[in-house]
Order: sequence, then structure tokens, then C-alpha cells
Amino acid sequence: MSRYKEVMARKNEIMKKALGIDYERFESGGIAFDYERMMKETGYTIEEIIKIQREANVGNTPLIELKNLTELARKVSPTGKAARIFIKDEACNPSGSFKERRASVSIYHAKKHGYKGVIAATSGNYGAAVASQAAMKGLKCIVVQETYDSRGVGQPEILEKGRKCETFGAEVIQLTVGPELFYVNLMLLEETGYFNASLYTPFGVAGIETLGYEIAQQVKERTGKFPDVVVATHAGGGNLTGTARGLMKAGATHTKVYGASVDLTGLHMASDKDFNRKSFTTGHTGFGIPFATWPDRADVPRNAARPLRYMDGYYLVKQGEVFYMTELLAQLEGLERGPAGNTSLAAAFSLAQQMENDQIIVVQETEYTGAGKNPTAQLTFAMQNGIKILVGNPDDEIPGQNIVLPEHPSMIKAREVNLSILKKSYIKNCVQHFGIMPKEDDIKFLAEDTKSSEEFVKEVISELQNGGLV
Repeated sequence: MSRYKEVMARKNEIMKKALGIDYERFESGGIAFDYERMMKETGYTIEEIIKIQREANVGNTPLIELKNLTELARKVSPTGKAARIFIKDEACNPSGSFKERRASVSIYHAKKHGYKGVIAATSGNYGAAVASQAAMKGLKCIVVQETYDSRGVGQPEILEKGRKCETFGAEVIQLTVGPELFYVNLMLLEETGYFNASLYTPFGVAGIETLGYEIAQQVKERTGKFPDVVVATHAGGGNLTGTARGLMKAGATHTKVYGASVDLTGLHMASDKDFNRKSFTTGHTGFGIPFATWPDRADVPRNAARPLRYMDGYYLVKQGEVFYMTELLAQLEGLERGPAGNTSLAAAFSLAQQMENDQIIVVQETEYTGAGKNPTAQLTFAMQNGIKILVGNPDDEIPGQNIVLPEHPSMIKAREVNLSILKKSYIKNCVQHFGIMPKEDDIKFLAEDTKSSEEFVKEVISELQNGGLV
């Protein structure tokens, strides 16, 4: 325990050395920090990123119109109308996901600054992306992965991703669920002197800007206009943040950006008991809600992924709906893709039915699939862990108890989350974490960080005061 406390006490010092970023340069001494200056001075321009990614065979992925799914949406729509559904096929990147965009910039940065290797703490596709890019640049790579419960049982999707990392030559260190992931990551960074290929650095998040930039350009080239809505699967927030920033840089300032997560309400992500009672390892509420309401819980002092800054709406879908949509995509469009992107596709299928036929909704990513990601593997594993698999109304699904596959595609539903509640929670977390009453610059920052107004922030602070919470 003393060793744990000792390492954790030095986390900022270790991170600074492993990133080369002095976050204090952007601090104000309070809640506020200069986000845009941090993104500009520690990142790269979008033109530089495009060049970096092209040289690494990343990006410029196809935009595919899902004509059969659009037709189905119109058939089941109450109005008979539905927007045209497009999907950005990020599975075409070298490691098979959009995460390659952020990894490409991080690994380029590490190589440029003389690091001999890189470390990523992740159970997801990002580890494979970092391993792939490190292999191209001749850097050593360690992936620290939260894999097992206390019985030594691993979730099939996580095991699949671990195999993918090893395929690219990475050393994969697999841990049980709990607080040791961050601790082991810090120890390895200190011992090796390797670069911290965090998901949440300015250059990592900026790497995703090209995704939004390409979507805007490709949709306009194909249809003569920018998309009306882009739906991003939301977990840690980098996906949505980078895509939204890229859309704006391409001029698509009126495009709405929606987040989508799998509803795993009631399951605790750090619980040994709940670890294998979920069938999705990312893109779910266990990450989506906490990272929206407190982004600086990340492994860097100030997170570059700040989803509430850019989110115009946030929707939840059920596990059974995503599995069903995965099968629809394969059998109607001939595309076998993994579960994360199909989370936003399930939401988009529902949201399209609330739009007009001449409108455009884009699902901004797909991911590779594999044995452990296949719905059959996931559903079999769920049954082995006592989860009932049912066919019926997805509204009856209870995370950790059952998975309900829809009886009919008309039952797929995007359930809206009240963003005002999340914004209030974020402001409360900021005030309580820093232990100060927000000053004028803090209030301005919080208004920007929640895409709200200074009046809204002041009202929340007043409510906190009246409730005795500050």
C-alpha cells in the first residue's frame, strides 16, 4: 500500500515527463484553464495531421450510404419518412478502427521527441491502434489491459483486442479489474521512460479532427451540402470532441453532433462482480456519463476530450438493440463490423425516423470485428454468466440481468438523456473538486465547457449554495 501511495503521489510528475507537456502553463490557478491555447500550442494543425496520417496509411476512409437500412427505417417509421443514413467506414484503417487517427499523431510525436517506446493503458481498440503505429515507426510498445475478474475469467471482446495488440508485436500486460490499471501504467512509464500514449492528450484528440473534417467534405461532395446530424459513439469523449472540432474546421458549423452510448445503468465498471455481466466494453454509460460529468478523471492533468463542449444531444440504446443492429448491417448491407460503431448506428436508425427524407444523418465510425466481438460470442458469454437472452421489447432490458433482442426493427429506440442534468453535475464536480467559489473567468470557462451560458452556470452555483453543497 505504501508503494501504491508513493507512486500515486508522483502521478503528475510522472505524466509530465512521459508526455512532455507542462499543463501548468495553461492553468489559471482556479477551475478555468485555456483549453484552446492548450490544443493549439501542444497539438498540430489539421494540415499537419492529414500529412502525418496519410504517411501512416490512416484516414481518407470510405463514406458509405446505407440505402437498405434507410429504406427499412422509412418502412417502420410512423411518418413513412427517414433521413438518408451514411456510415464512415473506419474499419479500413490499419488496425481496424478510428482510434488509429489519435494513435498516429501520438506515435509520430513520440518518435519525433526521441522516445524509445510507448505505453497505452486500455482494454479497447486503442491498444491495437497504438501497437500498429508503433510497429510502423519501429518503437517498442506495451499495452496495459484490464482483462479479467478475480476468477481469472476474461471478457471475449477484451481478449480479442489483446490478441490484436500482440499481433502487432506489443507486449500485453493483462490485469484484473480495479484500481491497479492506472498504478501499473504509472510504474511502467517511470521504469521504462516510454511515452504515455494517452487517449486524452491534445495531439491524440486532435488526431480525430480529420474524421469530422473528412465527413463534412465527403458528404458535401456527394450531396451538395453538409450533414444535418452526425452521431458519435460516446465513451471517454475524445471521439465526439475530435469529430465535432473537425466538422467545425471544415465549415459544417450547423451540423448537430449527438453522442450515443449503450445503457448499462446499474452496473459499476470497477466492480469485480459486474465486470463480466456487461456485454460491451466501451461506448457505454459506465464511461459516457462519468467522463461527461468529470472529464479530468483521466490519466492527464487536463483532459483534451471535453464532450459537453460540443454535444447537441445524448442518446442511449440497449445492448440487445446493438446486437440486432449488428446483424441488420451484415445481412442488409453486407458489412460485418464490430459493436462500438453499431451503438451509434442503432441510435441513428431511430433518430433518422424523426427527420425528413432529404436530410442526412451520418454514423461517424465503424470498427473491425473478430471472434470475440461477434454477437454469438458475446451472447454465449452472457448466458454463461447467468444473463437471460430474450426476444421482446428492449425497454424491458435490465443490465446485468437480461439482454432483450427486439421482436421487430420498429422497437429500436434512441432514448434521450437530459443534458442539463449532466451539465449541472459537471459544474458541481468542478466546484467541489477545486474547493473554491468560481470567479468570473471560471464562470466563463464553465459556460464554454458545458455549451451553455454564464447565467446557467450562475444558477447552478446558486442552487449548490442554497443546498449547502458549497
